[in-house]
Amino acid sequence: MAKRGGRPSGSWRKALAIPASKRAILCLDGGGIRGIMTIQLLKRLEEIAQKPCHEIFDMVAGTSTGGIIAGLIAAGKTALEIESLYSKFVKLVFTERLLGNRFINPPEYTKKNYRDILRSELSNVTLLDVCTQNDIDLLITANDVAEGEETYFACKRDNAGTSTDRYKDVLLRAAMEATMSAPTYFTPLERLVDGGVTTYNNPSLAAITEAVRYGPPGKYAAEQLVVVSFGTGYRQQLIAADEVPDPPGPDAMFWLQWIMSEAGADASDMQSYFLRSGACAGIDYRRFQISLDHTAINKLPDQPLQHDDNTPAQSIHQLTDPELAAIELDDVKHFDVMRAIGAGFVAYLDQETGYPPFTRDLIDPQTKKELLVTRSGNTDTIASQMSDPNWLDHYQD
Repeated sequence: MAKRGGRPSGSWRKALAIPASKRAILCLDGGGIRGIMTIQLLKRLEEIAQKPCHEIFDMVAGTSTGGIIAGLIAAGKTALEIESLYSKFVKLVFTERLLGNRFINPPEYTKKNYRDILRSELSNVTLLDVCTQNDIDLLITANDVAEGEETYFACKRDNAGTSTDRYKDVLLRAAMEATMSAPTYFTPLERLVDGGVTTYNNPSLAAITEAVRYGPPGKYAAEQLVVVSFGTGYRQQLIAADEVPDPPGPDAMFWLQWIMSEAGADASDMQSYFLRSGACAGIDYRRFQISLDHTAINKLPDQPLQHDDNTPAQSIHQLTDPELAAIELDDVKHFDVMRAIGAGFVAYLDQETGYPPFTRDLIDPQTKKELLVTRSGNTDTIASQMSDPNWLDHYQD
């Protein structure tokens, strides 16, 4: 079989529609416990390919919970192994500090258990160690608060296995701690916090830029890329339009929560809009995202829920909009709900799209809108109001 970059071409490429002439990059969003949905997609992808992700993709990139999963993929873990480890993380990582509170006495949680697990699982391997061992390039994002800029913990190797990246000798577990250090939830790792607090909760553009602009000469070219991007579910802000000028509860608390949640989501969306616009000609971009609302969830084949005191719903179709909107990144009690939504997402890809899973972008080919993202805004009302001088002149602020 012909080889490219040390990777044999074969039936898995046909199953995933990745030509032998192209490089493949896997990009994983942040989203806390909602990353369990991502893992359900990865498990199905590996079942189809009959290969672990580190043998499929040339590069894996991740932010926050996606950075944790990306690091484990680079370390040679299968999706099933990652699911087992991830379940352990979730049960132990969100351990509340004595008197800890996100808004009054942050951070809310301690990272001790997380550090202990990573030390046990990864020892002191570096980015270069795992990338060399498993023949994959890696990017994990963080944000440098002192400099006000994104930091890319990257390792990209040339054909001889050499990397010139500044952070190639960084401990993998250090990068995996930096990327999950979400402000108010966890302490920063010195100057570094979660890479998803600003632009790159969806690391797609970061990965493409790092590969094409800063990768080894001749290894990555934009027109020869397949980029597979997994979201963790878009959590809607449920507030009526007429409540926005005077939101419920303390205004400062509402807007702080809104900014922390919405800024990263908007930046992620803008990357998808840009990559789908055709401005980067040649890139085969495949984004898999869902909005956590009743309309989107009901498009999925129904999945049973383990009954407990956290929700009266017996299946994902019975979940209400308020229940879905309340699934925070640290919402451990809804971990199994997100796992079930992930199972429904996989069933949707298998049964409802009319083409093999993961082989193309999850959009309507005519409208170009995402098939499982239902938010669109009341565009008719906005257009009418904003075109009316009488409405504007009489609006009471």
